[in-house]
Amino acid sequence: MREIDLLIVGAGIAGASLAAALAGRLSLLLVEAEAQPGYHSTGRSAAFWHEGYGGPLVAPLSRASRPSLEAGGYLSPRGAIHLAREGEQIDLVDGVAATPLDRAVLEARLPGLRPEWRHGAEEPGLADIDVARLHSDCLAAARRAGADVRSDARFAGAVAVSSGGWTVRLADGSEIRCRRIVNAAGAWGDEVARAADIAPLGLQPKRRTMVQLRVARSGIARLPLVIGADGSFYFKGEGDKSLWLSPHDEIDCDPCDAAPEELDVATAIHRFEQVVDWPVEKVERRWAGLRTFTPDRVPAIGFAADNPDFFWCVGQGGFGIQTAPAAATLGAMLILGDGSVPEGVDPSVYDPKRF
Repeated sequence: MREIDLLIVGAGIAGASLAAALAGRLSLLLVEAEAQPGYHSTGRSAAFWHEGYGGPLVAPLSRASRPSLEAGGYLSPRGAIHLAREGEQIDLVDGVAATPLDRAVLEARLPGLRPEWRHGAEEPGLADIDVARLHSDCLAAARRAGADVRSDARFAGAVAVSSGGWTVRLADGSEIRCRRIVNAAGAWGDEVARAADIAPLGLQPKRRTMVQLRVARSGIARLPLVIGADGSFYFKGEGDKSLWLSPHDEIDCDPCDAAPEELDVATAIHRFEQVVDWPVEKVERRWAGLRTFTPDRVPAIGFAADNPDFFWCVGQGGFGIQTAPAAATLGAMLILGDGSVPEGVDPSVYDPKRF
């Protein structure tokens, strides 16, 4: 039976970035149930870094991650414009730099803006993330440092060993002996926990719909991310006449290969048409991804309350990409028992024992 220090379950951005941070320090196996790592959430990201996204308890991880993302060349400037109707409030996390915009400026920035959108705020710090390169670089770094990465390797269960550690069984029948298990299985996190006789956290996967539209307006490739203050939409430029649009939906679902539903696509287009008068020429692409949250919508990074050899790295919601560097640094520090906490990050906020 193969023996290793650490088994990481899930090779999306959470598992891949943690593997990159730990490889070379521990013998490590990263297993992914799908044929392609990052298939369900990482590969379907809206691909932007938004400082306040996820709220004030998530923002420290995002802020601590930005220097690493910039140093790696993964960010490119985009900026954001928040829109509000009369009487609506634009709520930004404390510390997020933004400039108020009146109706005249909004009309200049967004020609064809519907009249009910009366005021806004510009957030210059928002940036696009090269998600594919970030994810592939994490996997490559882990492999270079000696980690073994296996796809089509579904976690089937684990039995705690009385002397410490685990005997793990994969779906192909192979068995592995490891000192610790890291659960980075995203929407399947509670299922992995149950298969190891660990109490689940109450994770809730939610479906998020994305649509790529071609519109009768050119020159919008660098259009800022446009966000409704009521949380009902966001869109950003993608090509000369195309954009990415979401109704910002969070529809409860079971862990699955999420697919867009016609009603949700129609809802997204309807909301877009209430913002600007840009005729929609074609739906070029549609997809959906999973965003998985803990009960309090704050990630869980730390050891399980019922077994110190089981480590949670789940509940990244829609902000797992932009928080990955700091989350991985925090996770590695906790697992290894040495290193520094990312600047501005309080580990207790993310401790799974809070549930």
